This record gives sequence, structure tokens and C-alpha cells, in this order.
Amino acid sequence: MKKIHIFLLIIALGFSSCKKEFIDKEVTPEQARDTLYYIMKAYYFWYDSIPSVTRTNFDDPYQLLDAMRYKKRDRWSFVADYQDFIDEMNGSFVGHGFRIGLDESNKARIAMIYKSSPLYALGVRRGWIVRQIKDTDVAPALLSPDRTAYSDLIGPSTAGYKNKFLFEKPDGSTVTITSAKAAITINPVVLYDTIHLKTGKVAGHIVYESFIEPPIDSLKIAFAYFKANNVSELILDLRYNSGGYLDIAQSLASYIAGNGLASTAFESLIYNDKCHFADTTFNFITTSYSLDLSRVVFITARLTASASEAVINGIAPHLDYVSIGDTTEGKPVGMNAFICDYKYIFWPITFKIVNSEGTGSFFKGLYPDKTAIDDLSHDFNDRHEKCLNEAILYLETGSFSAKGNSEFRRSENYSEKPSWMNNAFLR
Repeated sequence: MKKIHIFLLIIALGFSSCKKEFIDKEVTPEQARDTLYYIMKAYYFWYDSIPSVTRTNFDDPYQLLDAMRYKKRDRWSFVADYQDFIDEMNGSFVGHGFRIGLDESNKARIAMIYKSSPLYALGVRRGWIVRQIKDTDVAPALLSPDRTAYSDLIGPSTAGYKNKFLFEKPDGSTVTITSAKAAITINPVVLYDTIHLKTGKVAGHIVYESFIEPPIDSLKIAFAYFKANNVSELILDLRYNSGGYLDIAQSLASYIAGNGLASTAFESLIYNDKCHFADTTFNFITTSYSLDLSRVVFITARLTASASEAVINGIAPHLDYVSIGDTTEGKPVGMNAFICDYKYIFWPITFKIVNSEGTGSFFKGLYPDKTAIDDLSHDFNDRHEKCLNEAILYLETGSFSAKGNSEFRRSENYSEKPSWMNNAFLR
């Protein structure tokens, strides 16, 4: 194997015996660019479809990766600052701690808010209308074809940066709140509760937002609660879950499927034809609070991607399931990390993900069994929320509501988290 740049330290694959040599100088953008070039030629899943480029025509690895991506398929490969990536995948980012979206009437609403947000402590919840930011109407910025209009309005991701909000509460009253951006700690379990069904069964309900490493094992806490409350049905809301670490996806699937499937194939990672020695199978694992379910209901949206899709696809051969909401993003591929001098981290697409039956390649997304809008006017645990309402109806009757007269509309959502977090990462 050709030895690539001395500044490269590869994690997760064991592809190379290269090791970082002790030097005093920091890697230059040009050296990082050259390192990335050889990585793409060797390990990129679509290495044989890379456009012909002259690497010296590019100033840094960011520019080079954009030129080398196989754009027909790859919307996801990226280069990031190493420390920024580590901080954010450890569950923190700078912002106000919410996701904002447009409802069916083009009103800007809080779509999701973290409990660590200063605004949450002041009572702000999903469904609140955001009328204005800094005395400027918010909805027109979200509706603007200029995708930077809202970003310019909300301002930079800088701790201490203040915005004045005019909110409308569910009761129609308004409140003005000035809040500063801060480091937000992500708890990927946004909400968990139980629902007593008309059938006499108890359904667990969990809103799971990302497959990251939280400060506490919130997933274990949620499933311990479900186990203690004799949950026999599950509604898993993944509508805003765009991915994260595959080993955490493996844990979630194992909690759902039960210990009876331990050591059975959950998903397999298939590399390009130069790297098949790295092909790997993830099995279901034994967990302390497995539910051993026979069926599960997923709530999905266009934002549901990558590791979330891997959970649905991996469970499909083993459990009955239905999905409610919108078609998922369609990202049946994942990434390995390549660290360059602890200054850059490269995440090119390196493998495809298939289930135990070899099924994958869902680049058009996973289609829902029942289409339902992301009902921003109701909180996640409100039984009137349209996706949750359909999920409960299905568990109680085995069917969905009749098709309504209103046309389905996909909700536009804006998150403070960087878009590169929307992936399936192999640690």
C-alpha cells in the first residue's frame, strides 16, 4: 500500500500502518489536501467515479473534496475542523437550542427545543409561534428562496450573541424574550412517556433526535422506564434524527428487538472492491432492558436519515413495523474518519449499509405506510399531533385513518446544528 502523508492518522479502519511522526510544525492546508487526495483514491466508496482533478489547483482539502465528490450520489462527504467535530459529536453546539419550521399556514414555529436551552427554562415549547426576531418578521425569511435569509437574521453561532424574540403562545398571548446564544448540551432523548391504549396494552413513546454520545446514557434510562412499566408496543419518533454513530443505532435496535436476536445480524457494512477486507457485520447485542417487541411504529420525516434509516432497515427482516410521516432522506451509506494532524477530520463515504437480507440502496428514501404532516402546532406528546395520533390509531385498530382532503405538505425546518452531523459514522 502506498504510504500517504506523514501527518495522517487513520482511525476506525486499520487500513494503513502509517503513523504520525513527531514534528513541531502544524500541517499546512496544502499537505492536508494532498493527504485527502490519496484517501479518496483508495477508500472512497465511489473511487472509480471520481471526476478527474489536478489536486494542486485547489488550496485546501475543503475545496478538493467538493471537486472530487461523486455528486450524482454523494451529498454527504465532508471535511471539518477536528476539535469542532469532536465537541459537537460529544453533544454540544452553540446556539439558542431550538429547531424552527413553517407550519401549514406558513407560520414560523418552534419545531423542537432542547431542555438545556435558556429559552426552555423560560417556558418556550414546541408549537410556539415565532413572530419576530430583532423586530423583523421571521416567516418571510424562512420562505425566502435565499437560503441565507434566516441565517443572517438569527446571527452567528457565537456564545453571548443576543436575539430579541417575539413569541405567540398557544393561548394567543405574546411575550418578548431576549436570549443569548450559549453552549447547548444535547440530550438525544427529547421525550419519553407511556401511552395507555384502548386495547389495554401500554405503548412506549420516545422522541429520539440523534445518535450521539450524551453526557448520560439517556437511551438506557428511557428503556429501563419502559421495561418497568410493562411496555409491549413502541412508537419511535425519528422525524428529526439525521444520524450519528452506528454503534448507538445498534444499541437502539437491540433494545427494541430483544435479547432473543442477540448475535443475529443487524446490518453489514460493505466497502469498495479495494477494501472488502474491511467489510463488517454488526449483530444485535444483549441489553439490560430489552423490550422483545413483535412490532414497532416509526415516525419519520425527510430529515430522518442515515443511522436512523439503518435502524429501520436493520429491524425490517426481524419485526413487523409500519412508518408514519414522510419519506426519509435516502442515505444507505456511511463514513469512516481520517484524522489529519488533529487539525482536520475527513469523513468521505466509504461503505454501504445493508440488512441481514442484503437489502439497502434506498437512495430515494424509505416510504411511509401512512403519510402525515409534521404537525408543528402540537407538542410531541399531544395526542392531537397528527403523526402520534395515527400511530396510536394503528396500535389500537390495526389501520390508519381515511385519506383526508388536504394536500400533504412537507415542513421546512432550520436547525442550528451543522449539516454534517446528518450522517452515519463508524467510530
